[in-house]
Amino acid sequence: MAEPQNGDIPDTLTAAELGMWRAFRSGSTYDLRARDPLRDDPFAPTDWGVERSVDAGVVARLLLSGPRARPGRVAALKLRGLRITGTLDLAGGRVAPYVELTGCRLENEVVLPECHFTTLRMVGCAVPRLEAARLHTEGDLHLPRCRIERGIRLTDAHIGTDLLLNQIELGADRQGRALAGDGLTVAQDLQAEMVEARGELSLRGAKVGGSMSLRGSRLRAGRGRRALNAPQLTVERTLYMTEAWVSVDTGNQGNTPPYGTVMAPTPAHGTRSQIFECRGGVRLDDGRFGDAVDLHKARFVLAPHEELSLRRIVAPELRFNAERPEEGRVVLNGAKVVTLIDVSTSWPGPGGLAMGGFVYENLVPYGHFPLSRRLEWVAAATPEYVPEPYERLAAVLRSCGEDADAREVLLAKQRRRRETLPPAAKLWGILQDWTVAYGYRPGRAAVWMAVLWAAGAVAFSQYDPASIKQDEHPEWNAALYALDLLVPVINLGQDGYWRMEDGWQWASAALVLLGWILATTVAAGASRLLRRG
Repeated sequence: MAEPQNGDIPDTLTAAELGMWRAFRSGSTYDLRARDPLRDDPFAPTDWGVERSVDAGVVARLLLSGPRARPGRVAALKLRGLRITGTLDLAGGRVAPYVELTGCRLENEVVLPECHFTTLRMVGCAVPRLEAARLHTEGDLHLPRCRIERGIRLTDAHIGTDLLLNQIELGADRQGRALAGDGLTVAQDLQAEMVEARGELSLRGAKVGGSMSLRGSRLRAGRGRRALNAPQLTVERTLYMTEAWVSVDTGNQGNTPPYGTVMAPTPAHGTRSQIFECRGGVRLDDGRFGDAVDLHKARFVLAPHEELSLRRIVAPELRFNAERPEEGRVVLNGAKVVTLIDVSTSWPGPGGLAMGGFVYENLVPYGHFPLSRRLEWVAAATPEYVPEPYERLAAVLRSCGEDADAREVLLAKQRRRRETLPPAAKLWGILQDWTVAYGYRPGRAAVWMAVLWAAGAVAFSQYDPASIKQDEHPEWNAALYALDLLVPVINLGQDGYWRMEDGWQWASAALVLLGWILATTVAAGASRLLRRG
């Protein structure tokens, strides 16, 4: 093939390639569609003949060393409805022209490792595989509505603005990964909404400068892999794993609610909601999120050994109002969030939740979330007694002014702790609980003091004691004497003047002992009330 000079056209081009060559120089769209929906569908089993086919080598030649643009025009490759035969190999090259392929069919994989683009858009194309490790784009990488049978590799790639993968269908590579994006950097937003993936989405150590949206996507893990494997993921704004809106008639994506929307609005007429569904484990350990992690109405279908792992994530807000996982575990160990927004019905039952070291500062429940359900939430996370989750919940409730609820949480902690004690200590704990509720219900202690005072007053009224000193004693008053024994420190002028004998001496000692215990409990409860806030 002779080298073209100043736009000279090689003499070995087919008619389709000649038309592409000329369109490239003018920057116009080269459209070979048949205007028949079935024949123009790149995913249908129809044959696209030579009249719609161009060789991948000619495409590569245009992109890497193509002719100059016509005067007053900008060279660009814009193809619609073409079949590209052979392997499109641009590895290590620099592609200056704008590239846009729409509704095209590529026979072999696209090879782009260490390639530099300005902007690359492939819309609704059939591609066997996209190999693009260390790809660098100055602008966008768009792959919406494509079908890529053997997955995408974007390891250590750098996308200058947005990465758009909406409504893409991904199969798995030989390692079971639908998207290998470890070390991927996206300067702005990563949109992967309504994705159908049959393999692992691997985004270990990826960085997203804006938001990352997986709204309405359906992820299915490959054998021996997770559905989403993204430890150390950094998202400067919000990670959305929520529902999306699609057209009832076409199934195409409709309008997405504005970023930051927590409660989903009513779907517009003619649209329906498609939830985010993940069949397989999810790993977001050590992730950093600038605004929030949003799991609104998400569905996680886990095997018994699989996890929704949020270990050590850091986010200002965690919106956990997903569907309750039937199996598997939700793990929040070491996570730190400022505000936890949740629903009582979203959390798994006993054995399905772990949150050791989980730190949160505010609780904002959706709807009714009674304290009894919140205590069940803590109990589900602690199959074996651990005090820290109870203390964290009590501290958060107290900081919100819910001191009575905080005391109930600490009382529940003592009751859980009692289950771990030996029999003697357990019996003493039961007695403390029954009498004074471990001091967390001071009103009960005051009631017991009143009962003991009345009982003591009635009992001592039946007794006429002798004085210790004949001429130095007040008038005997059974009610004041019983109260003087019960109330420590304060002297009411009765104790110390009368000689108690036999059983009365034991009754007096019992009142003194019980008085100290109950008064101390009342004082402790009062001090907690005074220290609130």
